[in-house]
Amino acid sequence: MAKSNTDKPLRKIVEAFNELAATVNSQTADVEVAPFSHASSLVSPLFGCLGIAFKFAEMDYVAKVDDLAVASKSIMTLQALLDHDIKGNCVRKAGSHTRNLLRVKRGLDMVRVLFEQIIATDLYWMDAEACIAFCVMDNVFDFLNRIKDDFSDVSGRGNSLKDPASKAYAQVFAPHHGWAIRKAVAAGMYALPTKAQLLKKLNEDEASARIQMQNYITASAPVIVYVDKLFISRELGIDW
Repeated sequence: MAKSNTDKPLRKIVEAFNELAATVNSQTADVEVAPFSHASSLVSPLFGCLGIAFKFAEMDYVAKVDDLAVASKSIMTLQALLDHDIKGNCVRKAGSHTRNLLRVKRGLDMVRVLFEQIIATDLYWMDAEACIAFCVMDNVFDFLNRIKDDFSDVSGRGNSLKDPASKAYAQVFAPHHGWAIRKAVAAGMYALPTKAQLLKKLNEDEASARIQMQNYITASAPVIVYVDKLFISRELGIDW
C-alpha cells in the first residue's frame, strides 16, 4: 500500500506552501496568519531531524510558530499583525508577534537554502561519478590516479549533510548569532545525520526527496519575499 502524505512530511509541507504561494502570486489577497502559522508548523520536524546542531533553532522556531498560531485567533492577516505591533510601539520587543514572524521567516529561509545546497551537492557528485566512469571507459588511469584523493569516496561525501547545513547556517542564521552560538553549531555539525538517515526519517527515496525539496524551494521563495516586503515597506528592516 502506498504511503499517504501523512507519512511523508515533505509533501505536507509542499502542499501547505503551494497554497500560500498561490495567495501571494494572486496579488489579490493578503496572507492570513492562521494558514501561515500552520504551514510553518509543518516545517518544525525538519529541524528535529537535523540533530543537536539545530536543536537551538528547533526550540526557538517552535516557540515562535506557536505564538503566531495563538495570534491568529485575534489577528487575521500578516499585514494586520505588523500594524498591530507598530501601533503598540512594540515591534522589536522580545516576544512581539512581529519579532517572532521575522524569526519564523528566517527558519523557513534556512530550510530553503539547505535544500538548495543538498540538491547542488547531489548534482556535483553525480557529475563526479560520470567523470570517473568516463575515465574508466577510456582507460585514462593516469588521470584517475591524479584525482583519486578527490574522488576516492564519492558516495560517502555525497551522503554527508555537513557542507549543505554549514552553508545554509552561514548564510541565514550566523549573521544574527553571537560567537558562542556559532561555535556550538559548528561543533554540532559533526553530529548531523547522513542524508540517507534524513531521507529515511522523511520516508522519501533519493529521487522523490529531490523533487519535493525543489518543490519547497519554489513554493517558499515567494512567501519569504512577501514577508520581507511587509517589513521593508514599513521601514522595519529585516536584519535584526
